[in-house]
Amino acid sequence: MEPEDLQAPGWDAIDKALAARYADQQPKHFGTLISYALGGPDPLQGISAYKRLDPVPHWHFVTYGFTELYDKESEDAQTSGWGFELTMRLKTEAEAEEPPIWTLNFLQNLARYVFNSGNIFANGDYMNANGPIASDSPTLIRSVVFAHDPELPPIETTNGHVEFLQVVGITDDEELAVKQWSTLKVLNVFSEHLPLLLTDLDRGSLLEHRDVREKLAAGAAAEGANTGYVFVDQLAWSENRRLLRKPELQIALGARQVKEVLGLLPYRLPFGKEFALIGGDAKVVFAPATQNSYSMEENRLRLQIQPEVLAEIQSTLAQKEGRYSLSTFKGVVLQVKKTLVKDSNDNVVETIG
Repeated sequence: MEPEDLQAPGWDAIDKALAARYADQQPKHFGTLISYALGGPDPLQGISAYKRLDPVPHWHFVTYGFTELYDKESEDAQTSGWGFELTMRLKTEAEAEEPPIWTLNFLQNLARYVFNSGNIFANGDYMNANGPIASDSPTLIRSVVFAHDPELPPIETTNGHVEFLQVVGITDDEELAVKQWSTLKVLNVFSEHLPLLLTDLDRGSLLEHRDVREKLAAGAAAEGANTGYVFVDQLAWSENRRLLRKPELQIALGARQVKEVLGLLPYRLPFGKEFALIGGDAKVVFAPATQNSYSMEENRLRLQIQPEVLAEIQSTLAQKEGRYSLSTFKGVVLQVKKTLVKDSNDNVVETIG
């Protein structure tokens, strides 16, 4: 599959790992014409797709390019490149002969994020796609989590260690459930309904199943949330001085973020754990306390709140534009602003709040 005039021990090692599972199948392979290093748009060298009929018909995608496929260039002798390749299992029709092109574009987009930001994916990570993962699709799958591919264990290559991380498509409410507990524990519950953790664009939310809801609720109630912070696109705070009165602390956040505040604070603070919202130029930390107070340091606001404040936030804050003053924490106001969700062309596709 790799260019014939190059030695590619990393590529060969990936092929060998796949051959153990698909010895009799030649995959559909989609290579990159112009390398990223030479100005091409796609960071990955290629993506292979294997057709599977068991346990249900699906395409099994595997990337080539997050790791060092040819010569060893990085100084880390233990790890090959970014240390992982992505896989994805997409449910399909038994008679399908070609994999959908959107999946290739989606995996390349994930690669662009890694190559441009330097942020890598790891087992248990999650990411919201800010819309359907298949563009122009009505699917409810709008987020992904990353977990070890259930059939491809890590391999050791001459260029270092390589893991296979599977991209698993989930719905928005499933993403919140992941944040309220633990990614891998939630996926373990989901696996009873998603064989090999495949992505099914046509399915509804797994939270529609009573057994799933009960198991997730029990786990989160017993252990709390592992998610200690979330990145948000609308966040600001200011302390406004008032004549003959204490200053008013105003915290502005987008309506989209309200769902995460309401969904995660009850699974952090009662367990003695802090929770933070991180925006472009601001950070707001909520911490459990026996007495209300707040402190400011540069762009960081730390709120120490009593259980009564948490209860009032839960009962009064809404995903609707407006001012929400806290009677249990005098002088603190939560300002909710509309969130405009935009597509890749900067067009507003949804208004929240």
